[in-house]
Amino acid sequence: MEAILNYFETIPSSHRSILLVFGITFFWLLEGVVPLFKFNYKKWRHALPNLFFTLTTVIINFALAFLLLKTADWTAANNFGIINWLTLPLWAYIILGVLLLDFIGAYLAHLVEHKVKPLWMIHLVHHTDHNVDTTTANRHHPLESVIRFAFTLFGVYLIGTPIGIVMLYQSMSLVATQFGHANIKLPRKVDEVLSWVIVSPDMHKVHHHYKLPYTDSNYGNIFAIWDRIFGTFMKFDREAIVYGVDTFPDEKQNGSIAGLLKQPFHKYRKPTTMKGEG
Repeated sequence: MEAILNYFETIPSSHRSILLVFGITFFWLLEGVVPLFKFNYKKWRHALPNLFFTLTTVIINFALAFLLLKTADWTAANNFGIINWLTLPLWAYIILGVLLLDFIGAYLAHLVEHKVKPLWMIHLVHHTDHNVDTTTANRHHPLESVIRFAFTLFGVYLIGTPIGIVMLYQSMSLVATQFGHANIKLPRKVDEVLSWVIVSPDMHKVHHHYKLPYTDSNYGNIFAIWDRIFGTFMKFDREAIVYGVDTFPDEKQNGSIAGLLKQPFHKYRKPTTMKGEG
């Protein structure tokens, strides 16, 4: 465990870039072998806006990374934060740090984005993809990238995670979100077993269904426990899922970089709830 922590303390940017590219490439190829849906689309054309927003997310996180480093160093120097106030073996220290970062930086941030109207309008960019695949994973408006970063930064401060755990968490988060969004069809039993521990593809796809209450469920990123603990876990037949958002149905506009950049500034539209649900 110490070797893992030491590696992630000084992980080169090139290694993180390789992880990003490898993940997209691996799941992209896997989608061609065991697809959940056989989309009638030009895969590269669909990927272009998603890759554009992936690039903006990388740039923003890279530009602000010094804040994570400074905060992590401060908590270590001052013995501040939840995991520093507990006496734990190294393995438990790392696991708890990653778990809590996943809760604050991913689950809580995601939940708040769905419940606060201005933040939902920003988060819409992620949800208005009508053909969810692994490239959708980092389809976030630049404003959302800043918001997500702020939650992670707060998590680092409150939890007291050293930079090694922060980089480990971000690397795990990167692969987990690519996996969860990938247009792949796992055996139902395998997916169900996975969903008790990590966010599986079927579990996350429910979150991308175009109508409430399913859109407001399954907020997790790496670990599935948060949705189960806080009652936001839902099931839905994966074959019946319809991607997108009912209040922004224009697929052409939702596939345009210019249209997506302007999307948060539209007037809020109240979503509808499926009959007999909610």
